[in-house]
Amino acid sequence: MRNRNRASKNSVAQEQEYFEGERLARLLKSIRREIESTKTLEGNSLPEKFWFKQQFAIGVNEVTRLLERMLPGSENGSSPQQSRVMCNNHKVPSVQLQAILIASDCNPKWLTKHLPSLASSRKVPLIFVKDKRGGSLRLGELVKLKTAIAIGVKARGNAINEIVEEILCGNEINLKTDCPI
Repeated sequence: MRNRNRASKNSVAQEQEYFEGERLARLLKSIRREIESTKTLEGNSLPEKFWFKQQFAIGVNEVTRLLERMLPGSENGSSPQQSRVMCNNHKVPSVQLQAILIASDCNPKWLTKHLPSLASSRKVPLIFVKDKRGGSLRLGELVKLKTAIAIGVKARGNAINEIVEEILCGNEINLKTDCPI
């Protein structure tokens, strides 16, 4: 009985971070639109797989690795010069995560249990994706994979980062009707 009460308190505390239904569809459609526009602006010089690796940290292991390499309490959007600080004789990589998308249907749950605390210590916001069809399937579609439990959006200063910033600020996403995606 005690565990049930604790679980209900956690779900209420994180409810505003969940994207589902129409709100999720708008989120994914706008990100997909920005991915396509960014790919065309950059000229598609790289194969798609490598291009996605430059823009996103795909998978729980890669997201965890990047979070662990970031300085605790580091500010998002800091310049690469500020983030290349010497720490224990190691250079901290200039790659910063702007936000992390996590599928809420992950089974077993312990695969992503560490991400909220690690992300909060690095001041990286989380976006939980919840869908009847499966959040991991929806996230996988975003990066052209079958499934993805966690996707970290790398701060690279492009259109993808701009739309994620709008989402994080709580601005409503305006979808154009002429959007081909």
